[in-house]
Amino acid sequence: QVQLVESGGGLVQTGGSKRLSCAASGSISSFNSMRWYRQAPGKQREFVAMITITGSTDYADAVKGRFTITRENAKNTVYLEMSSLKPEDTAVYYCNAVPRGLQAPYWGRGTQVTVSS
Repeated sequence: QVQLVESGGGLVQTGGSKRLSCAASGSISSFNSMRWYRQAPGKQREFVAMITITGSTDYADAVKGRFTITRENAKNTVYLEMSSLKPEDTAVYYCNAVPRGLQAPYWGRGTQVTVSS
C-alpha cells in the first residue's frame, strides 16, 4: 500500500502564492501519473493538474497559467505551485496517484487551502 501525505495548505490572501507538497511512501516513478484534485464546500471533487511519468502536464482551465505541477522523483514528492490565488481556489486539495495497470488510484487525506478576499 502506498501512502500519500499532502502538506503546505493554510490561509493566504487573494493574489498570494502557496506551494503544496505530496510525499509518497513509495516510488512515484512506479505510477503512470500523479495528480491534484480539489473539493470546495458543497461541490464535487474536481481535477486540478496532473503530471505523467514522462513529465507531461495537464491543467484544468480554471488554473492554467496560475498553477504549476512538478515532481521530484528522488524525494518521491509532487508539488503544486499556486500563484495569483483567488477566493474560488479555496478547497481541500488532494493528491492522487494512478498506478500502472488496472489498480485503483491512491488518495491522500487532503490539505486545506483558504484564500481570503
